[in-house]
Amino acid sequence: MSTELWLLTASGLLVVAQLALQSFTFKAQVGNAYTVGPRDEAIAPRGPAGRAERAFRNLLETLPVFAIAVIVIELAHKGDHWTVAGAHLYFWARIAFVGAYLWGVPWVRTLIWNASMIGLAIMYWRILA
Repeated sequence: MSTELWLLTASGLLVVAQLALQSFTFKAQVGNAYTVGPRDEAIAPRGPAGRAERAFRNLLETLPVFAIAVIVIELAHKGDHWTVAGAHLYFWARIAFVGAYLWGVPWVRTLIWNASMIGLAIMYWRILA
């Protein structure tokens, strides 16, 4: 299996990890009684739970773009050292993004997000080259 496919698989695990993080931080905020109940009244996550949810949503917004790039690279046999580098940059930046978002680090979080986008840009540059 190619490095790009391995990183796509790892990204799937990252989705599960971030979903669990979001769930556990929200449960810590509102308590078990709310999370096991019918949730008829919505409670907005705040603090770490809110940041975990926003980081998770942000991953879900960018992951399809990454997945499409990996699939096209594989099917078109376009993989090279650049696509591997782009995939690594995307994946590791996404992991760093979670930490930066949870700890509320302004600017650094944005720079990390930009790094992940550069990783995607590299991959699409190689697809279109």
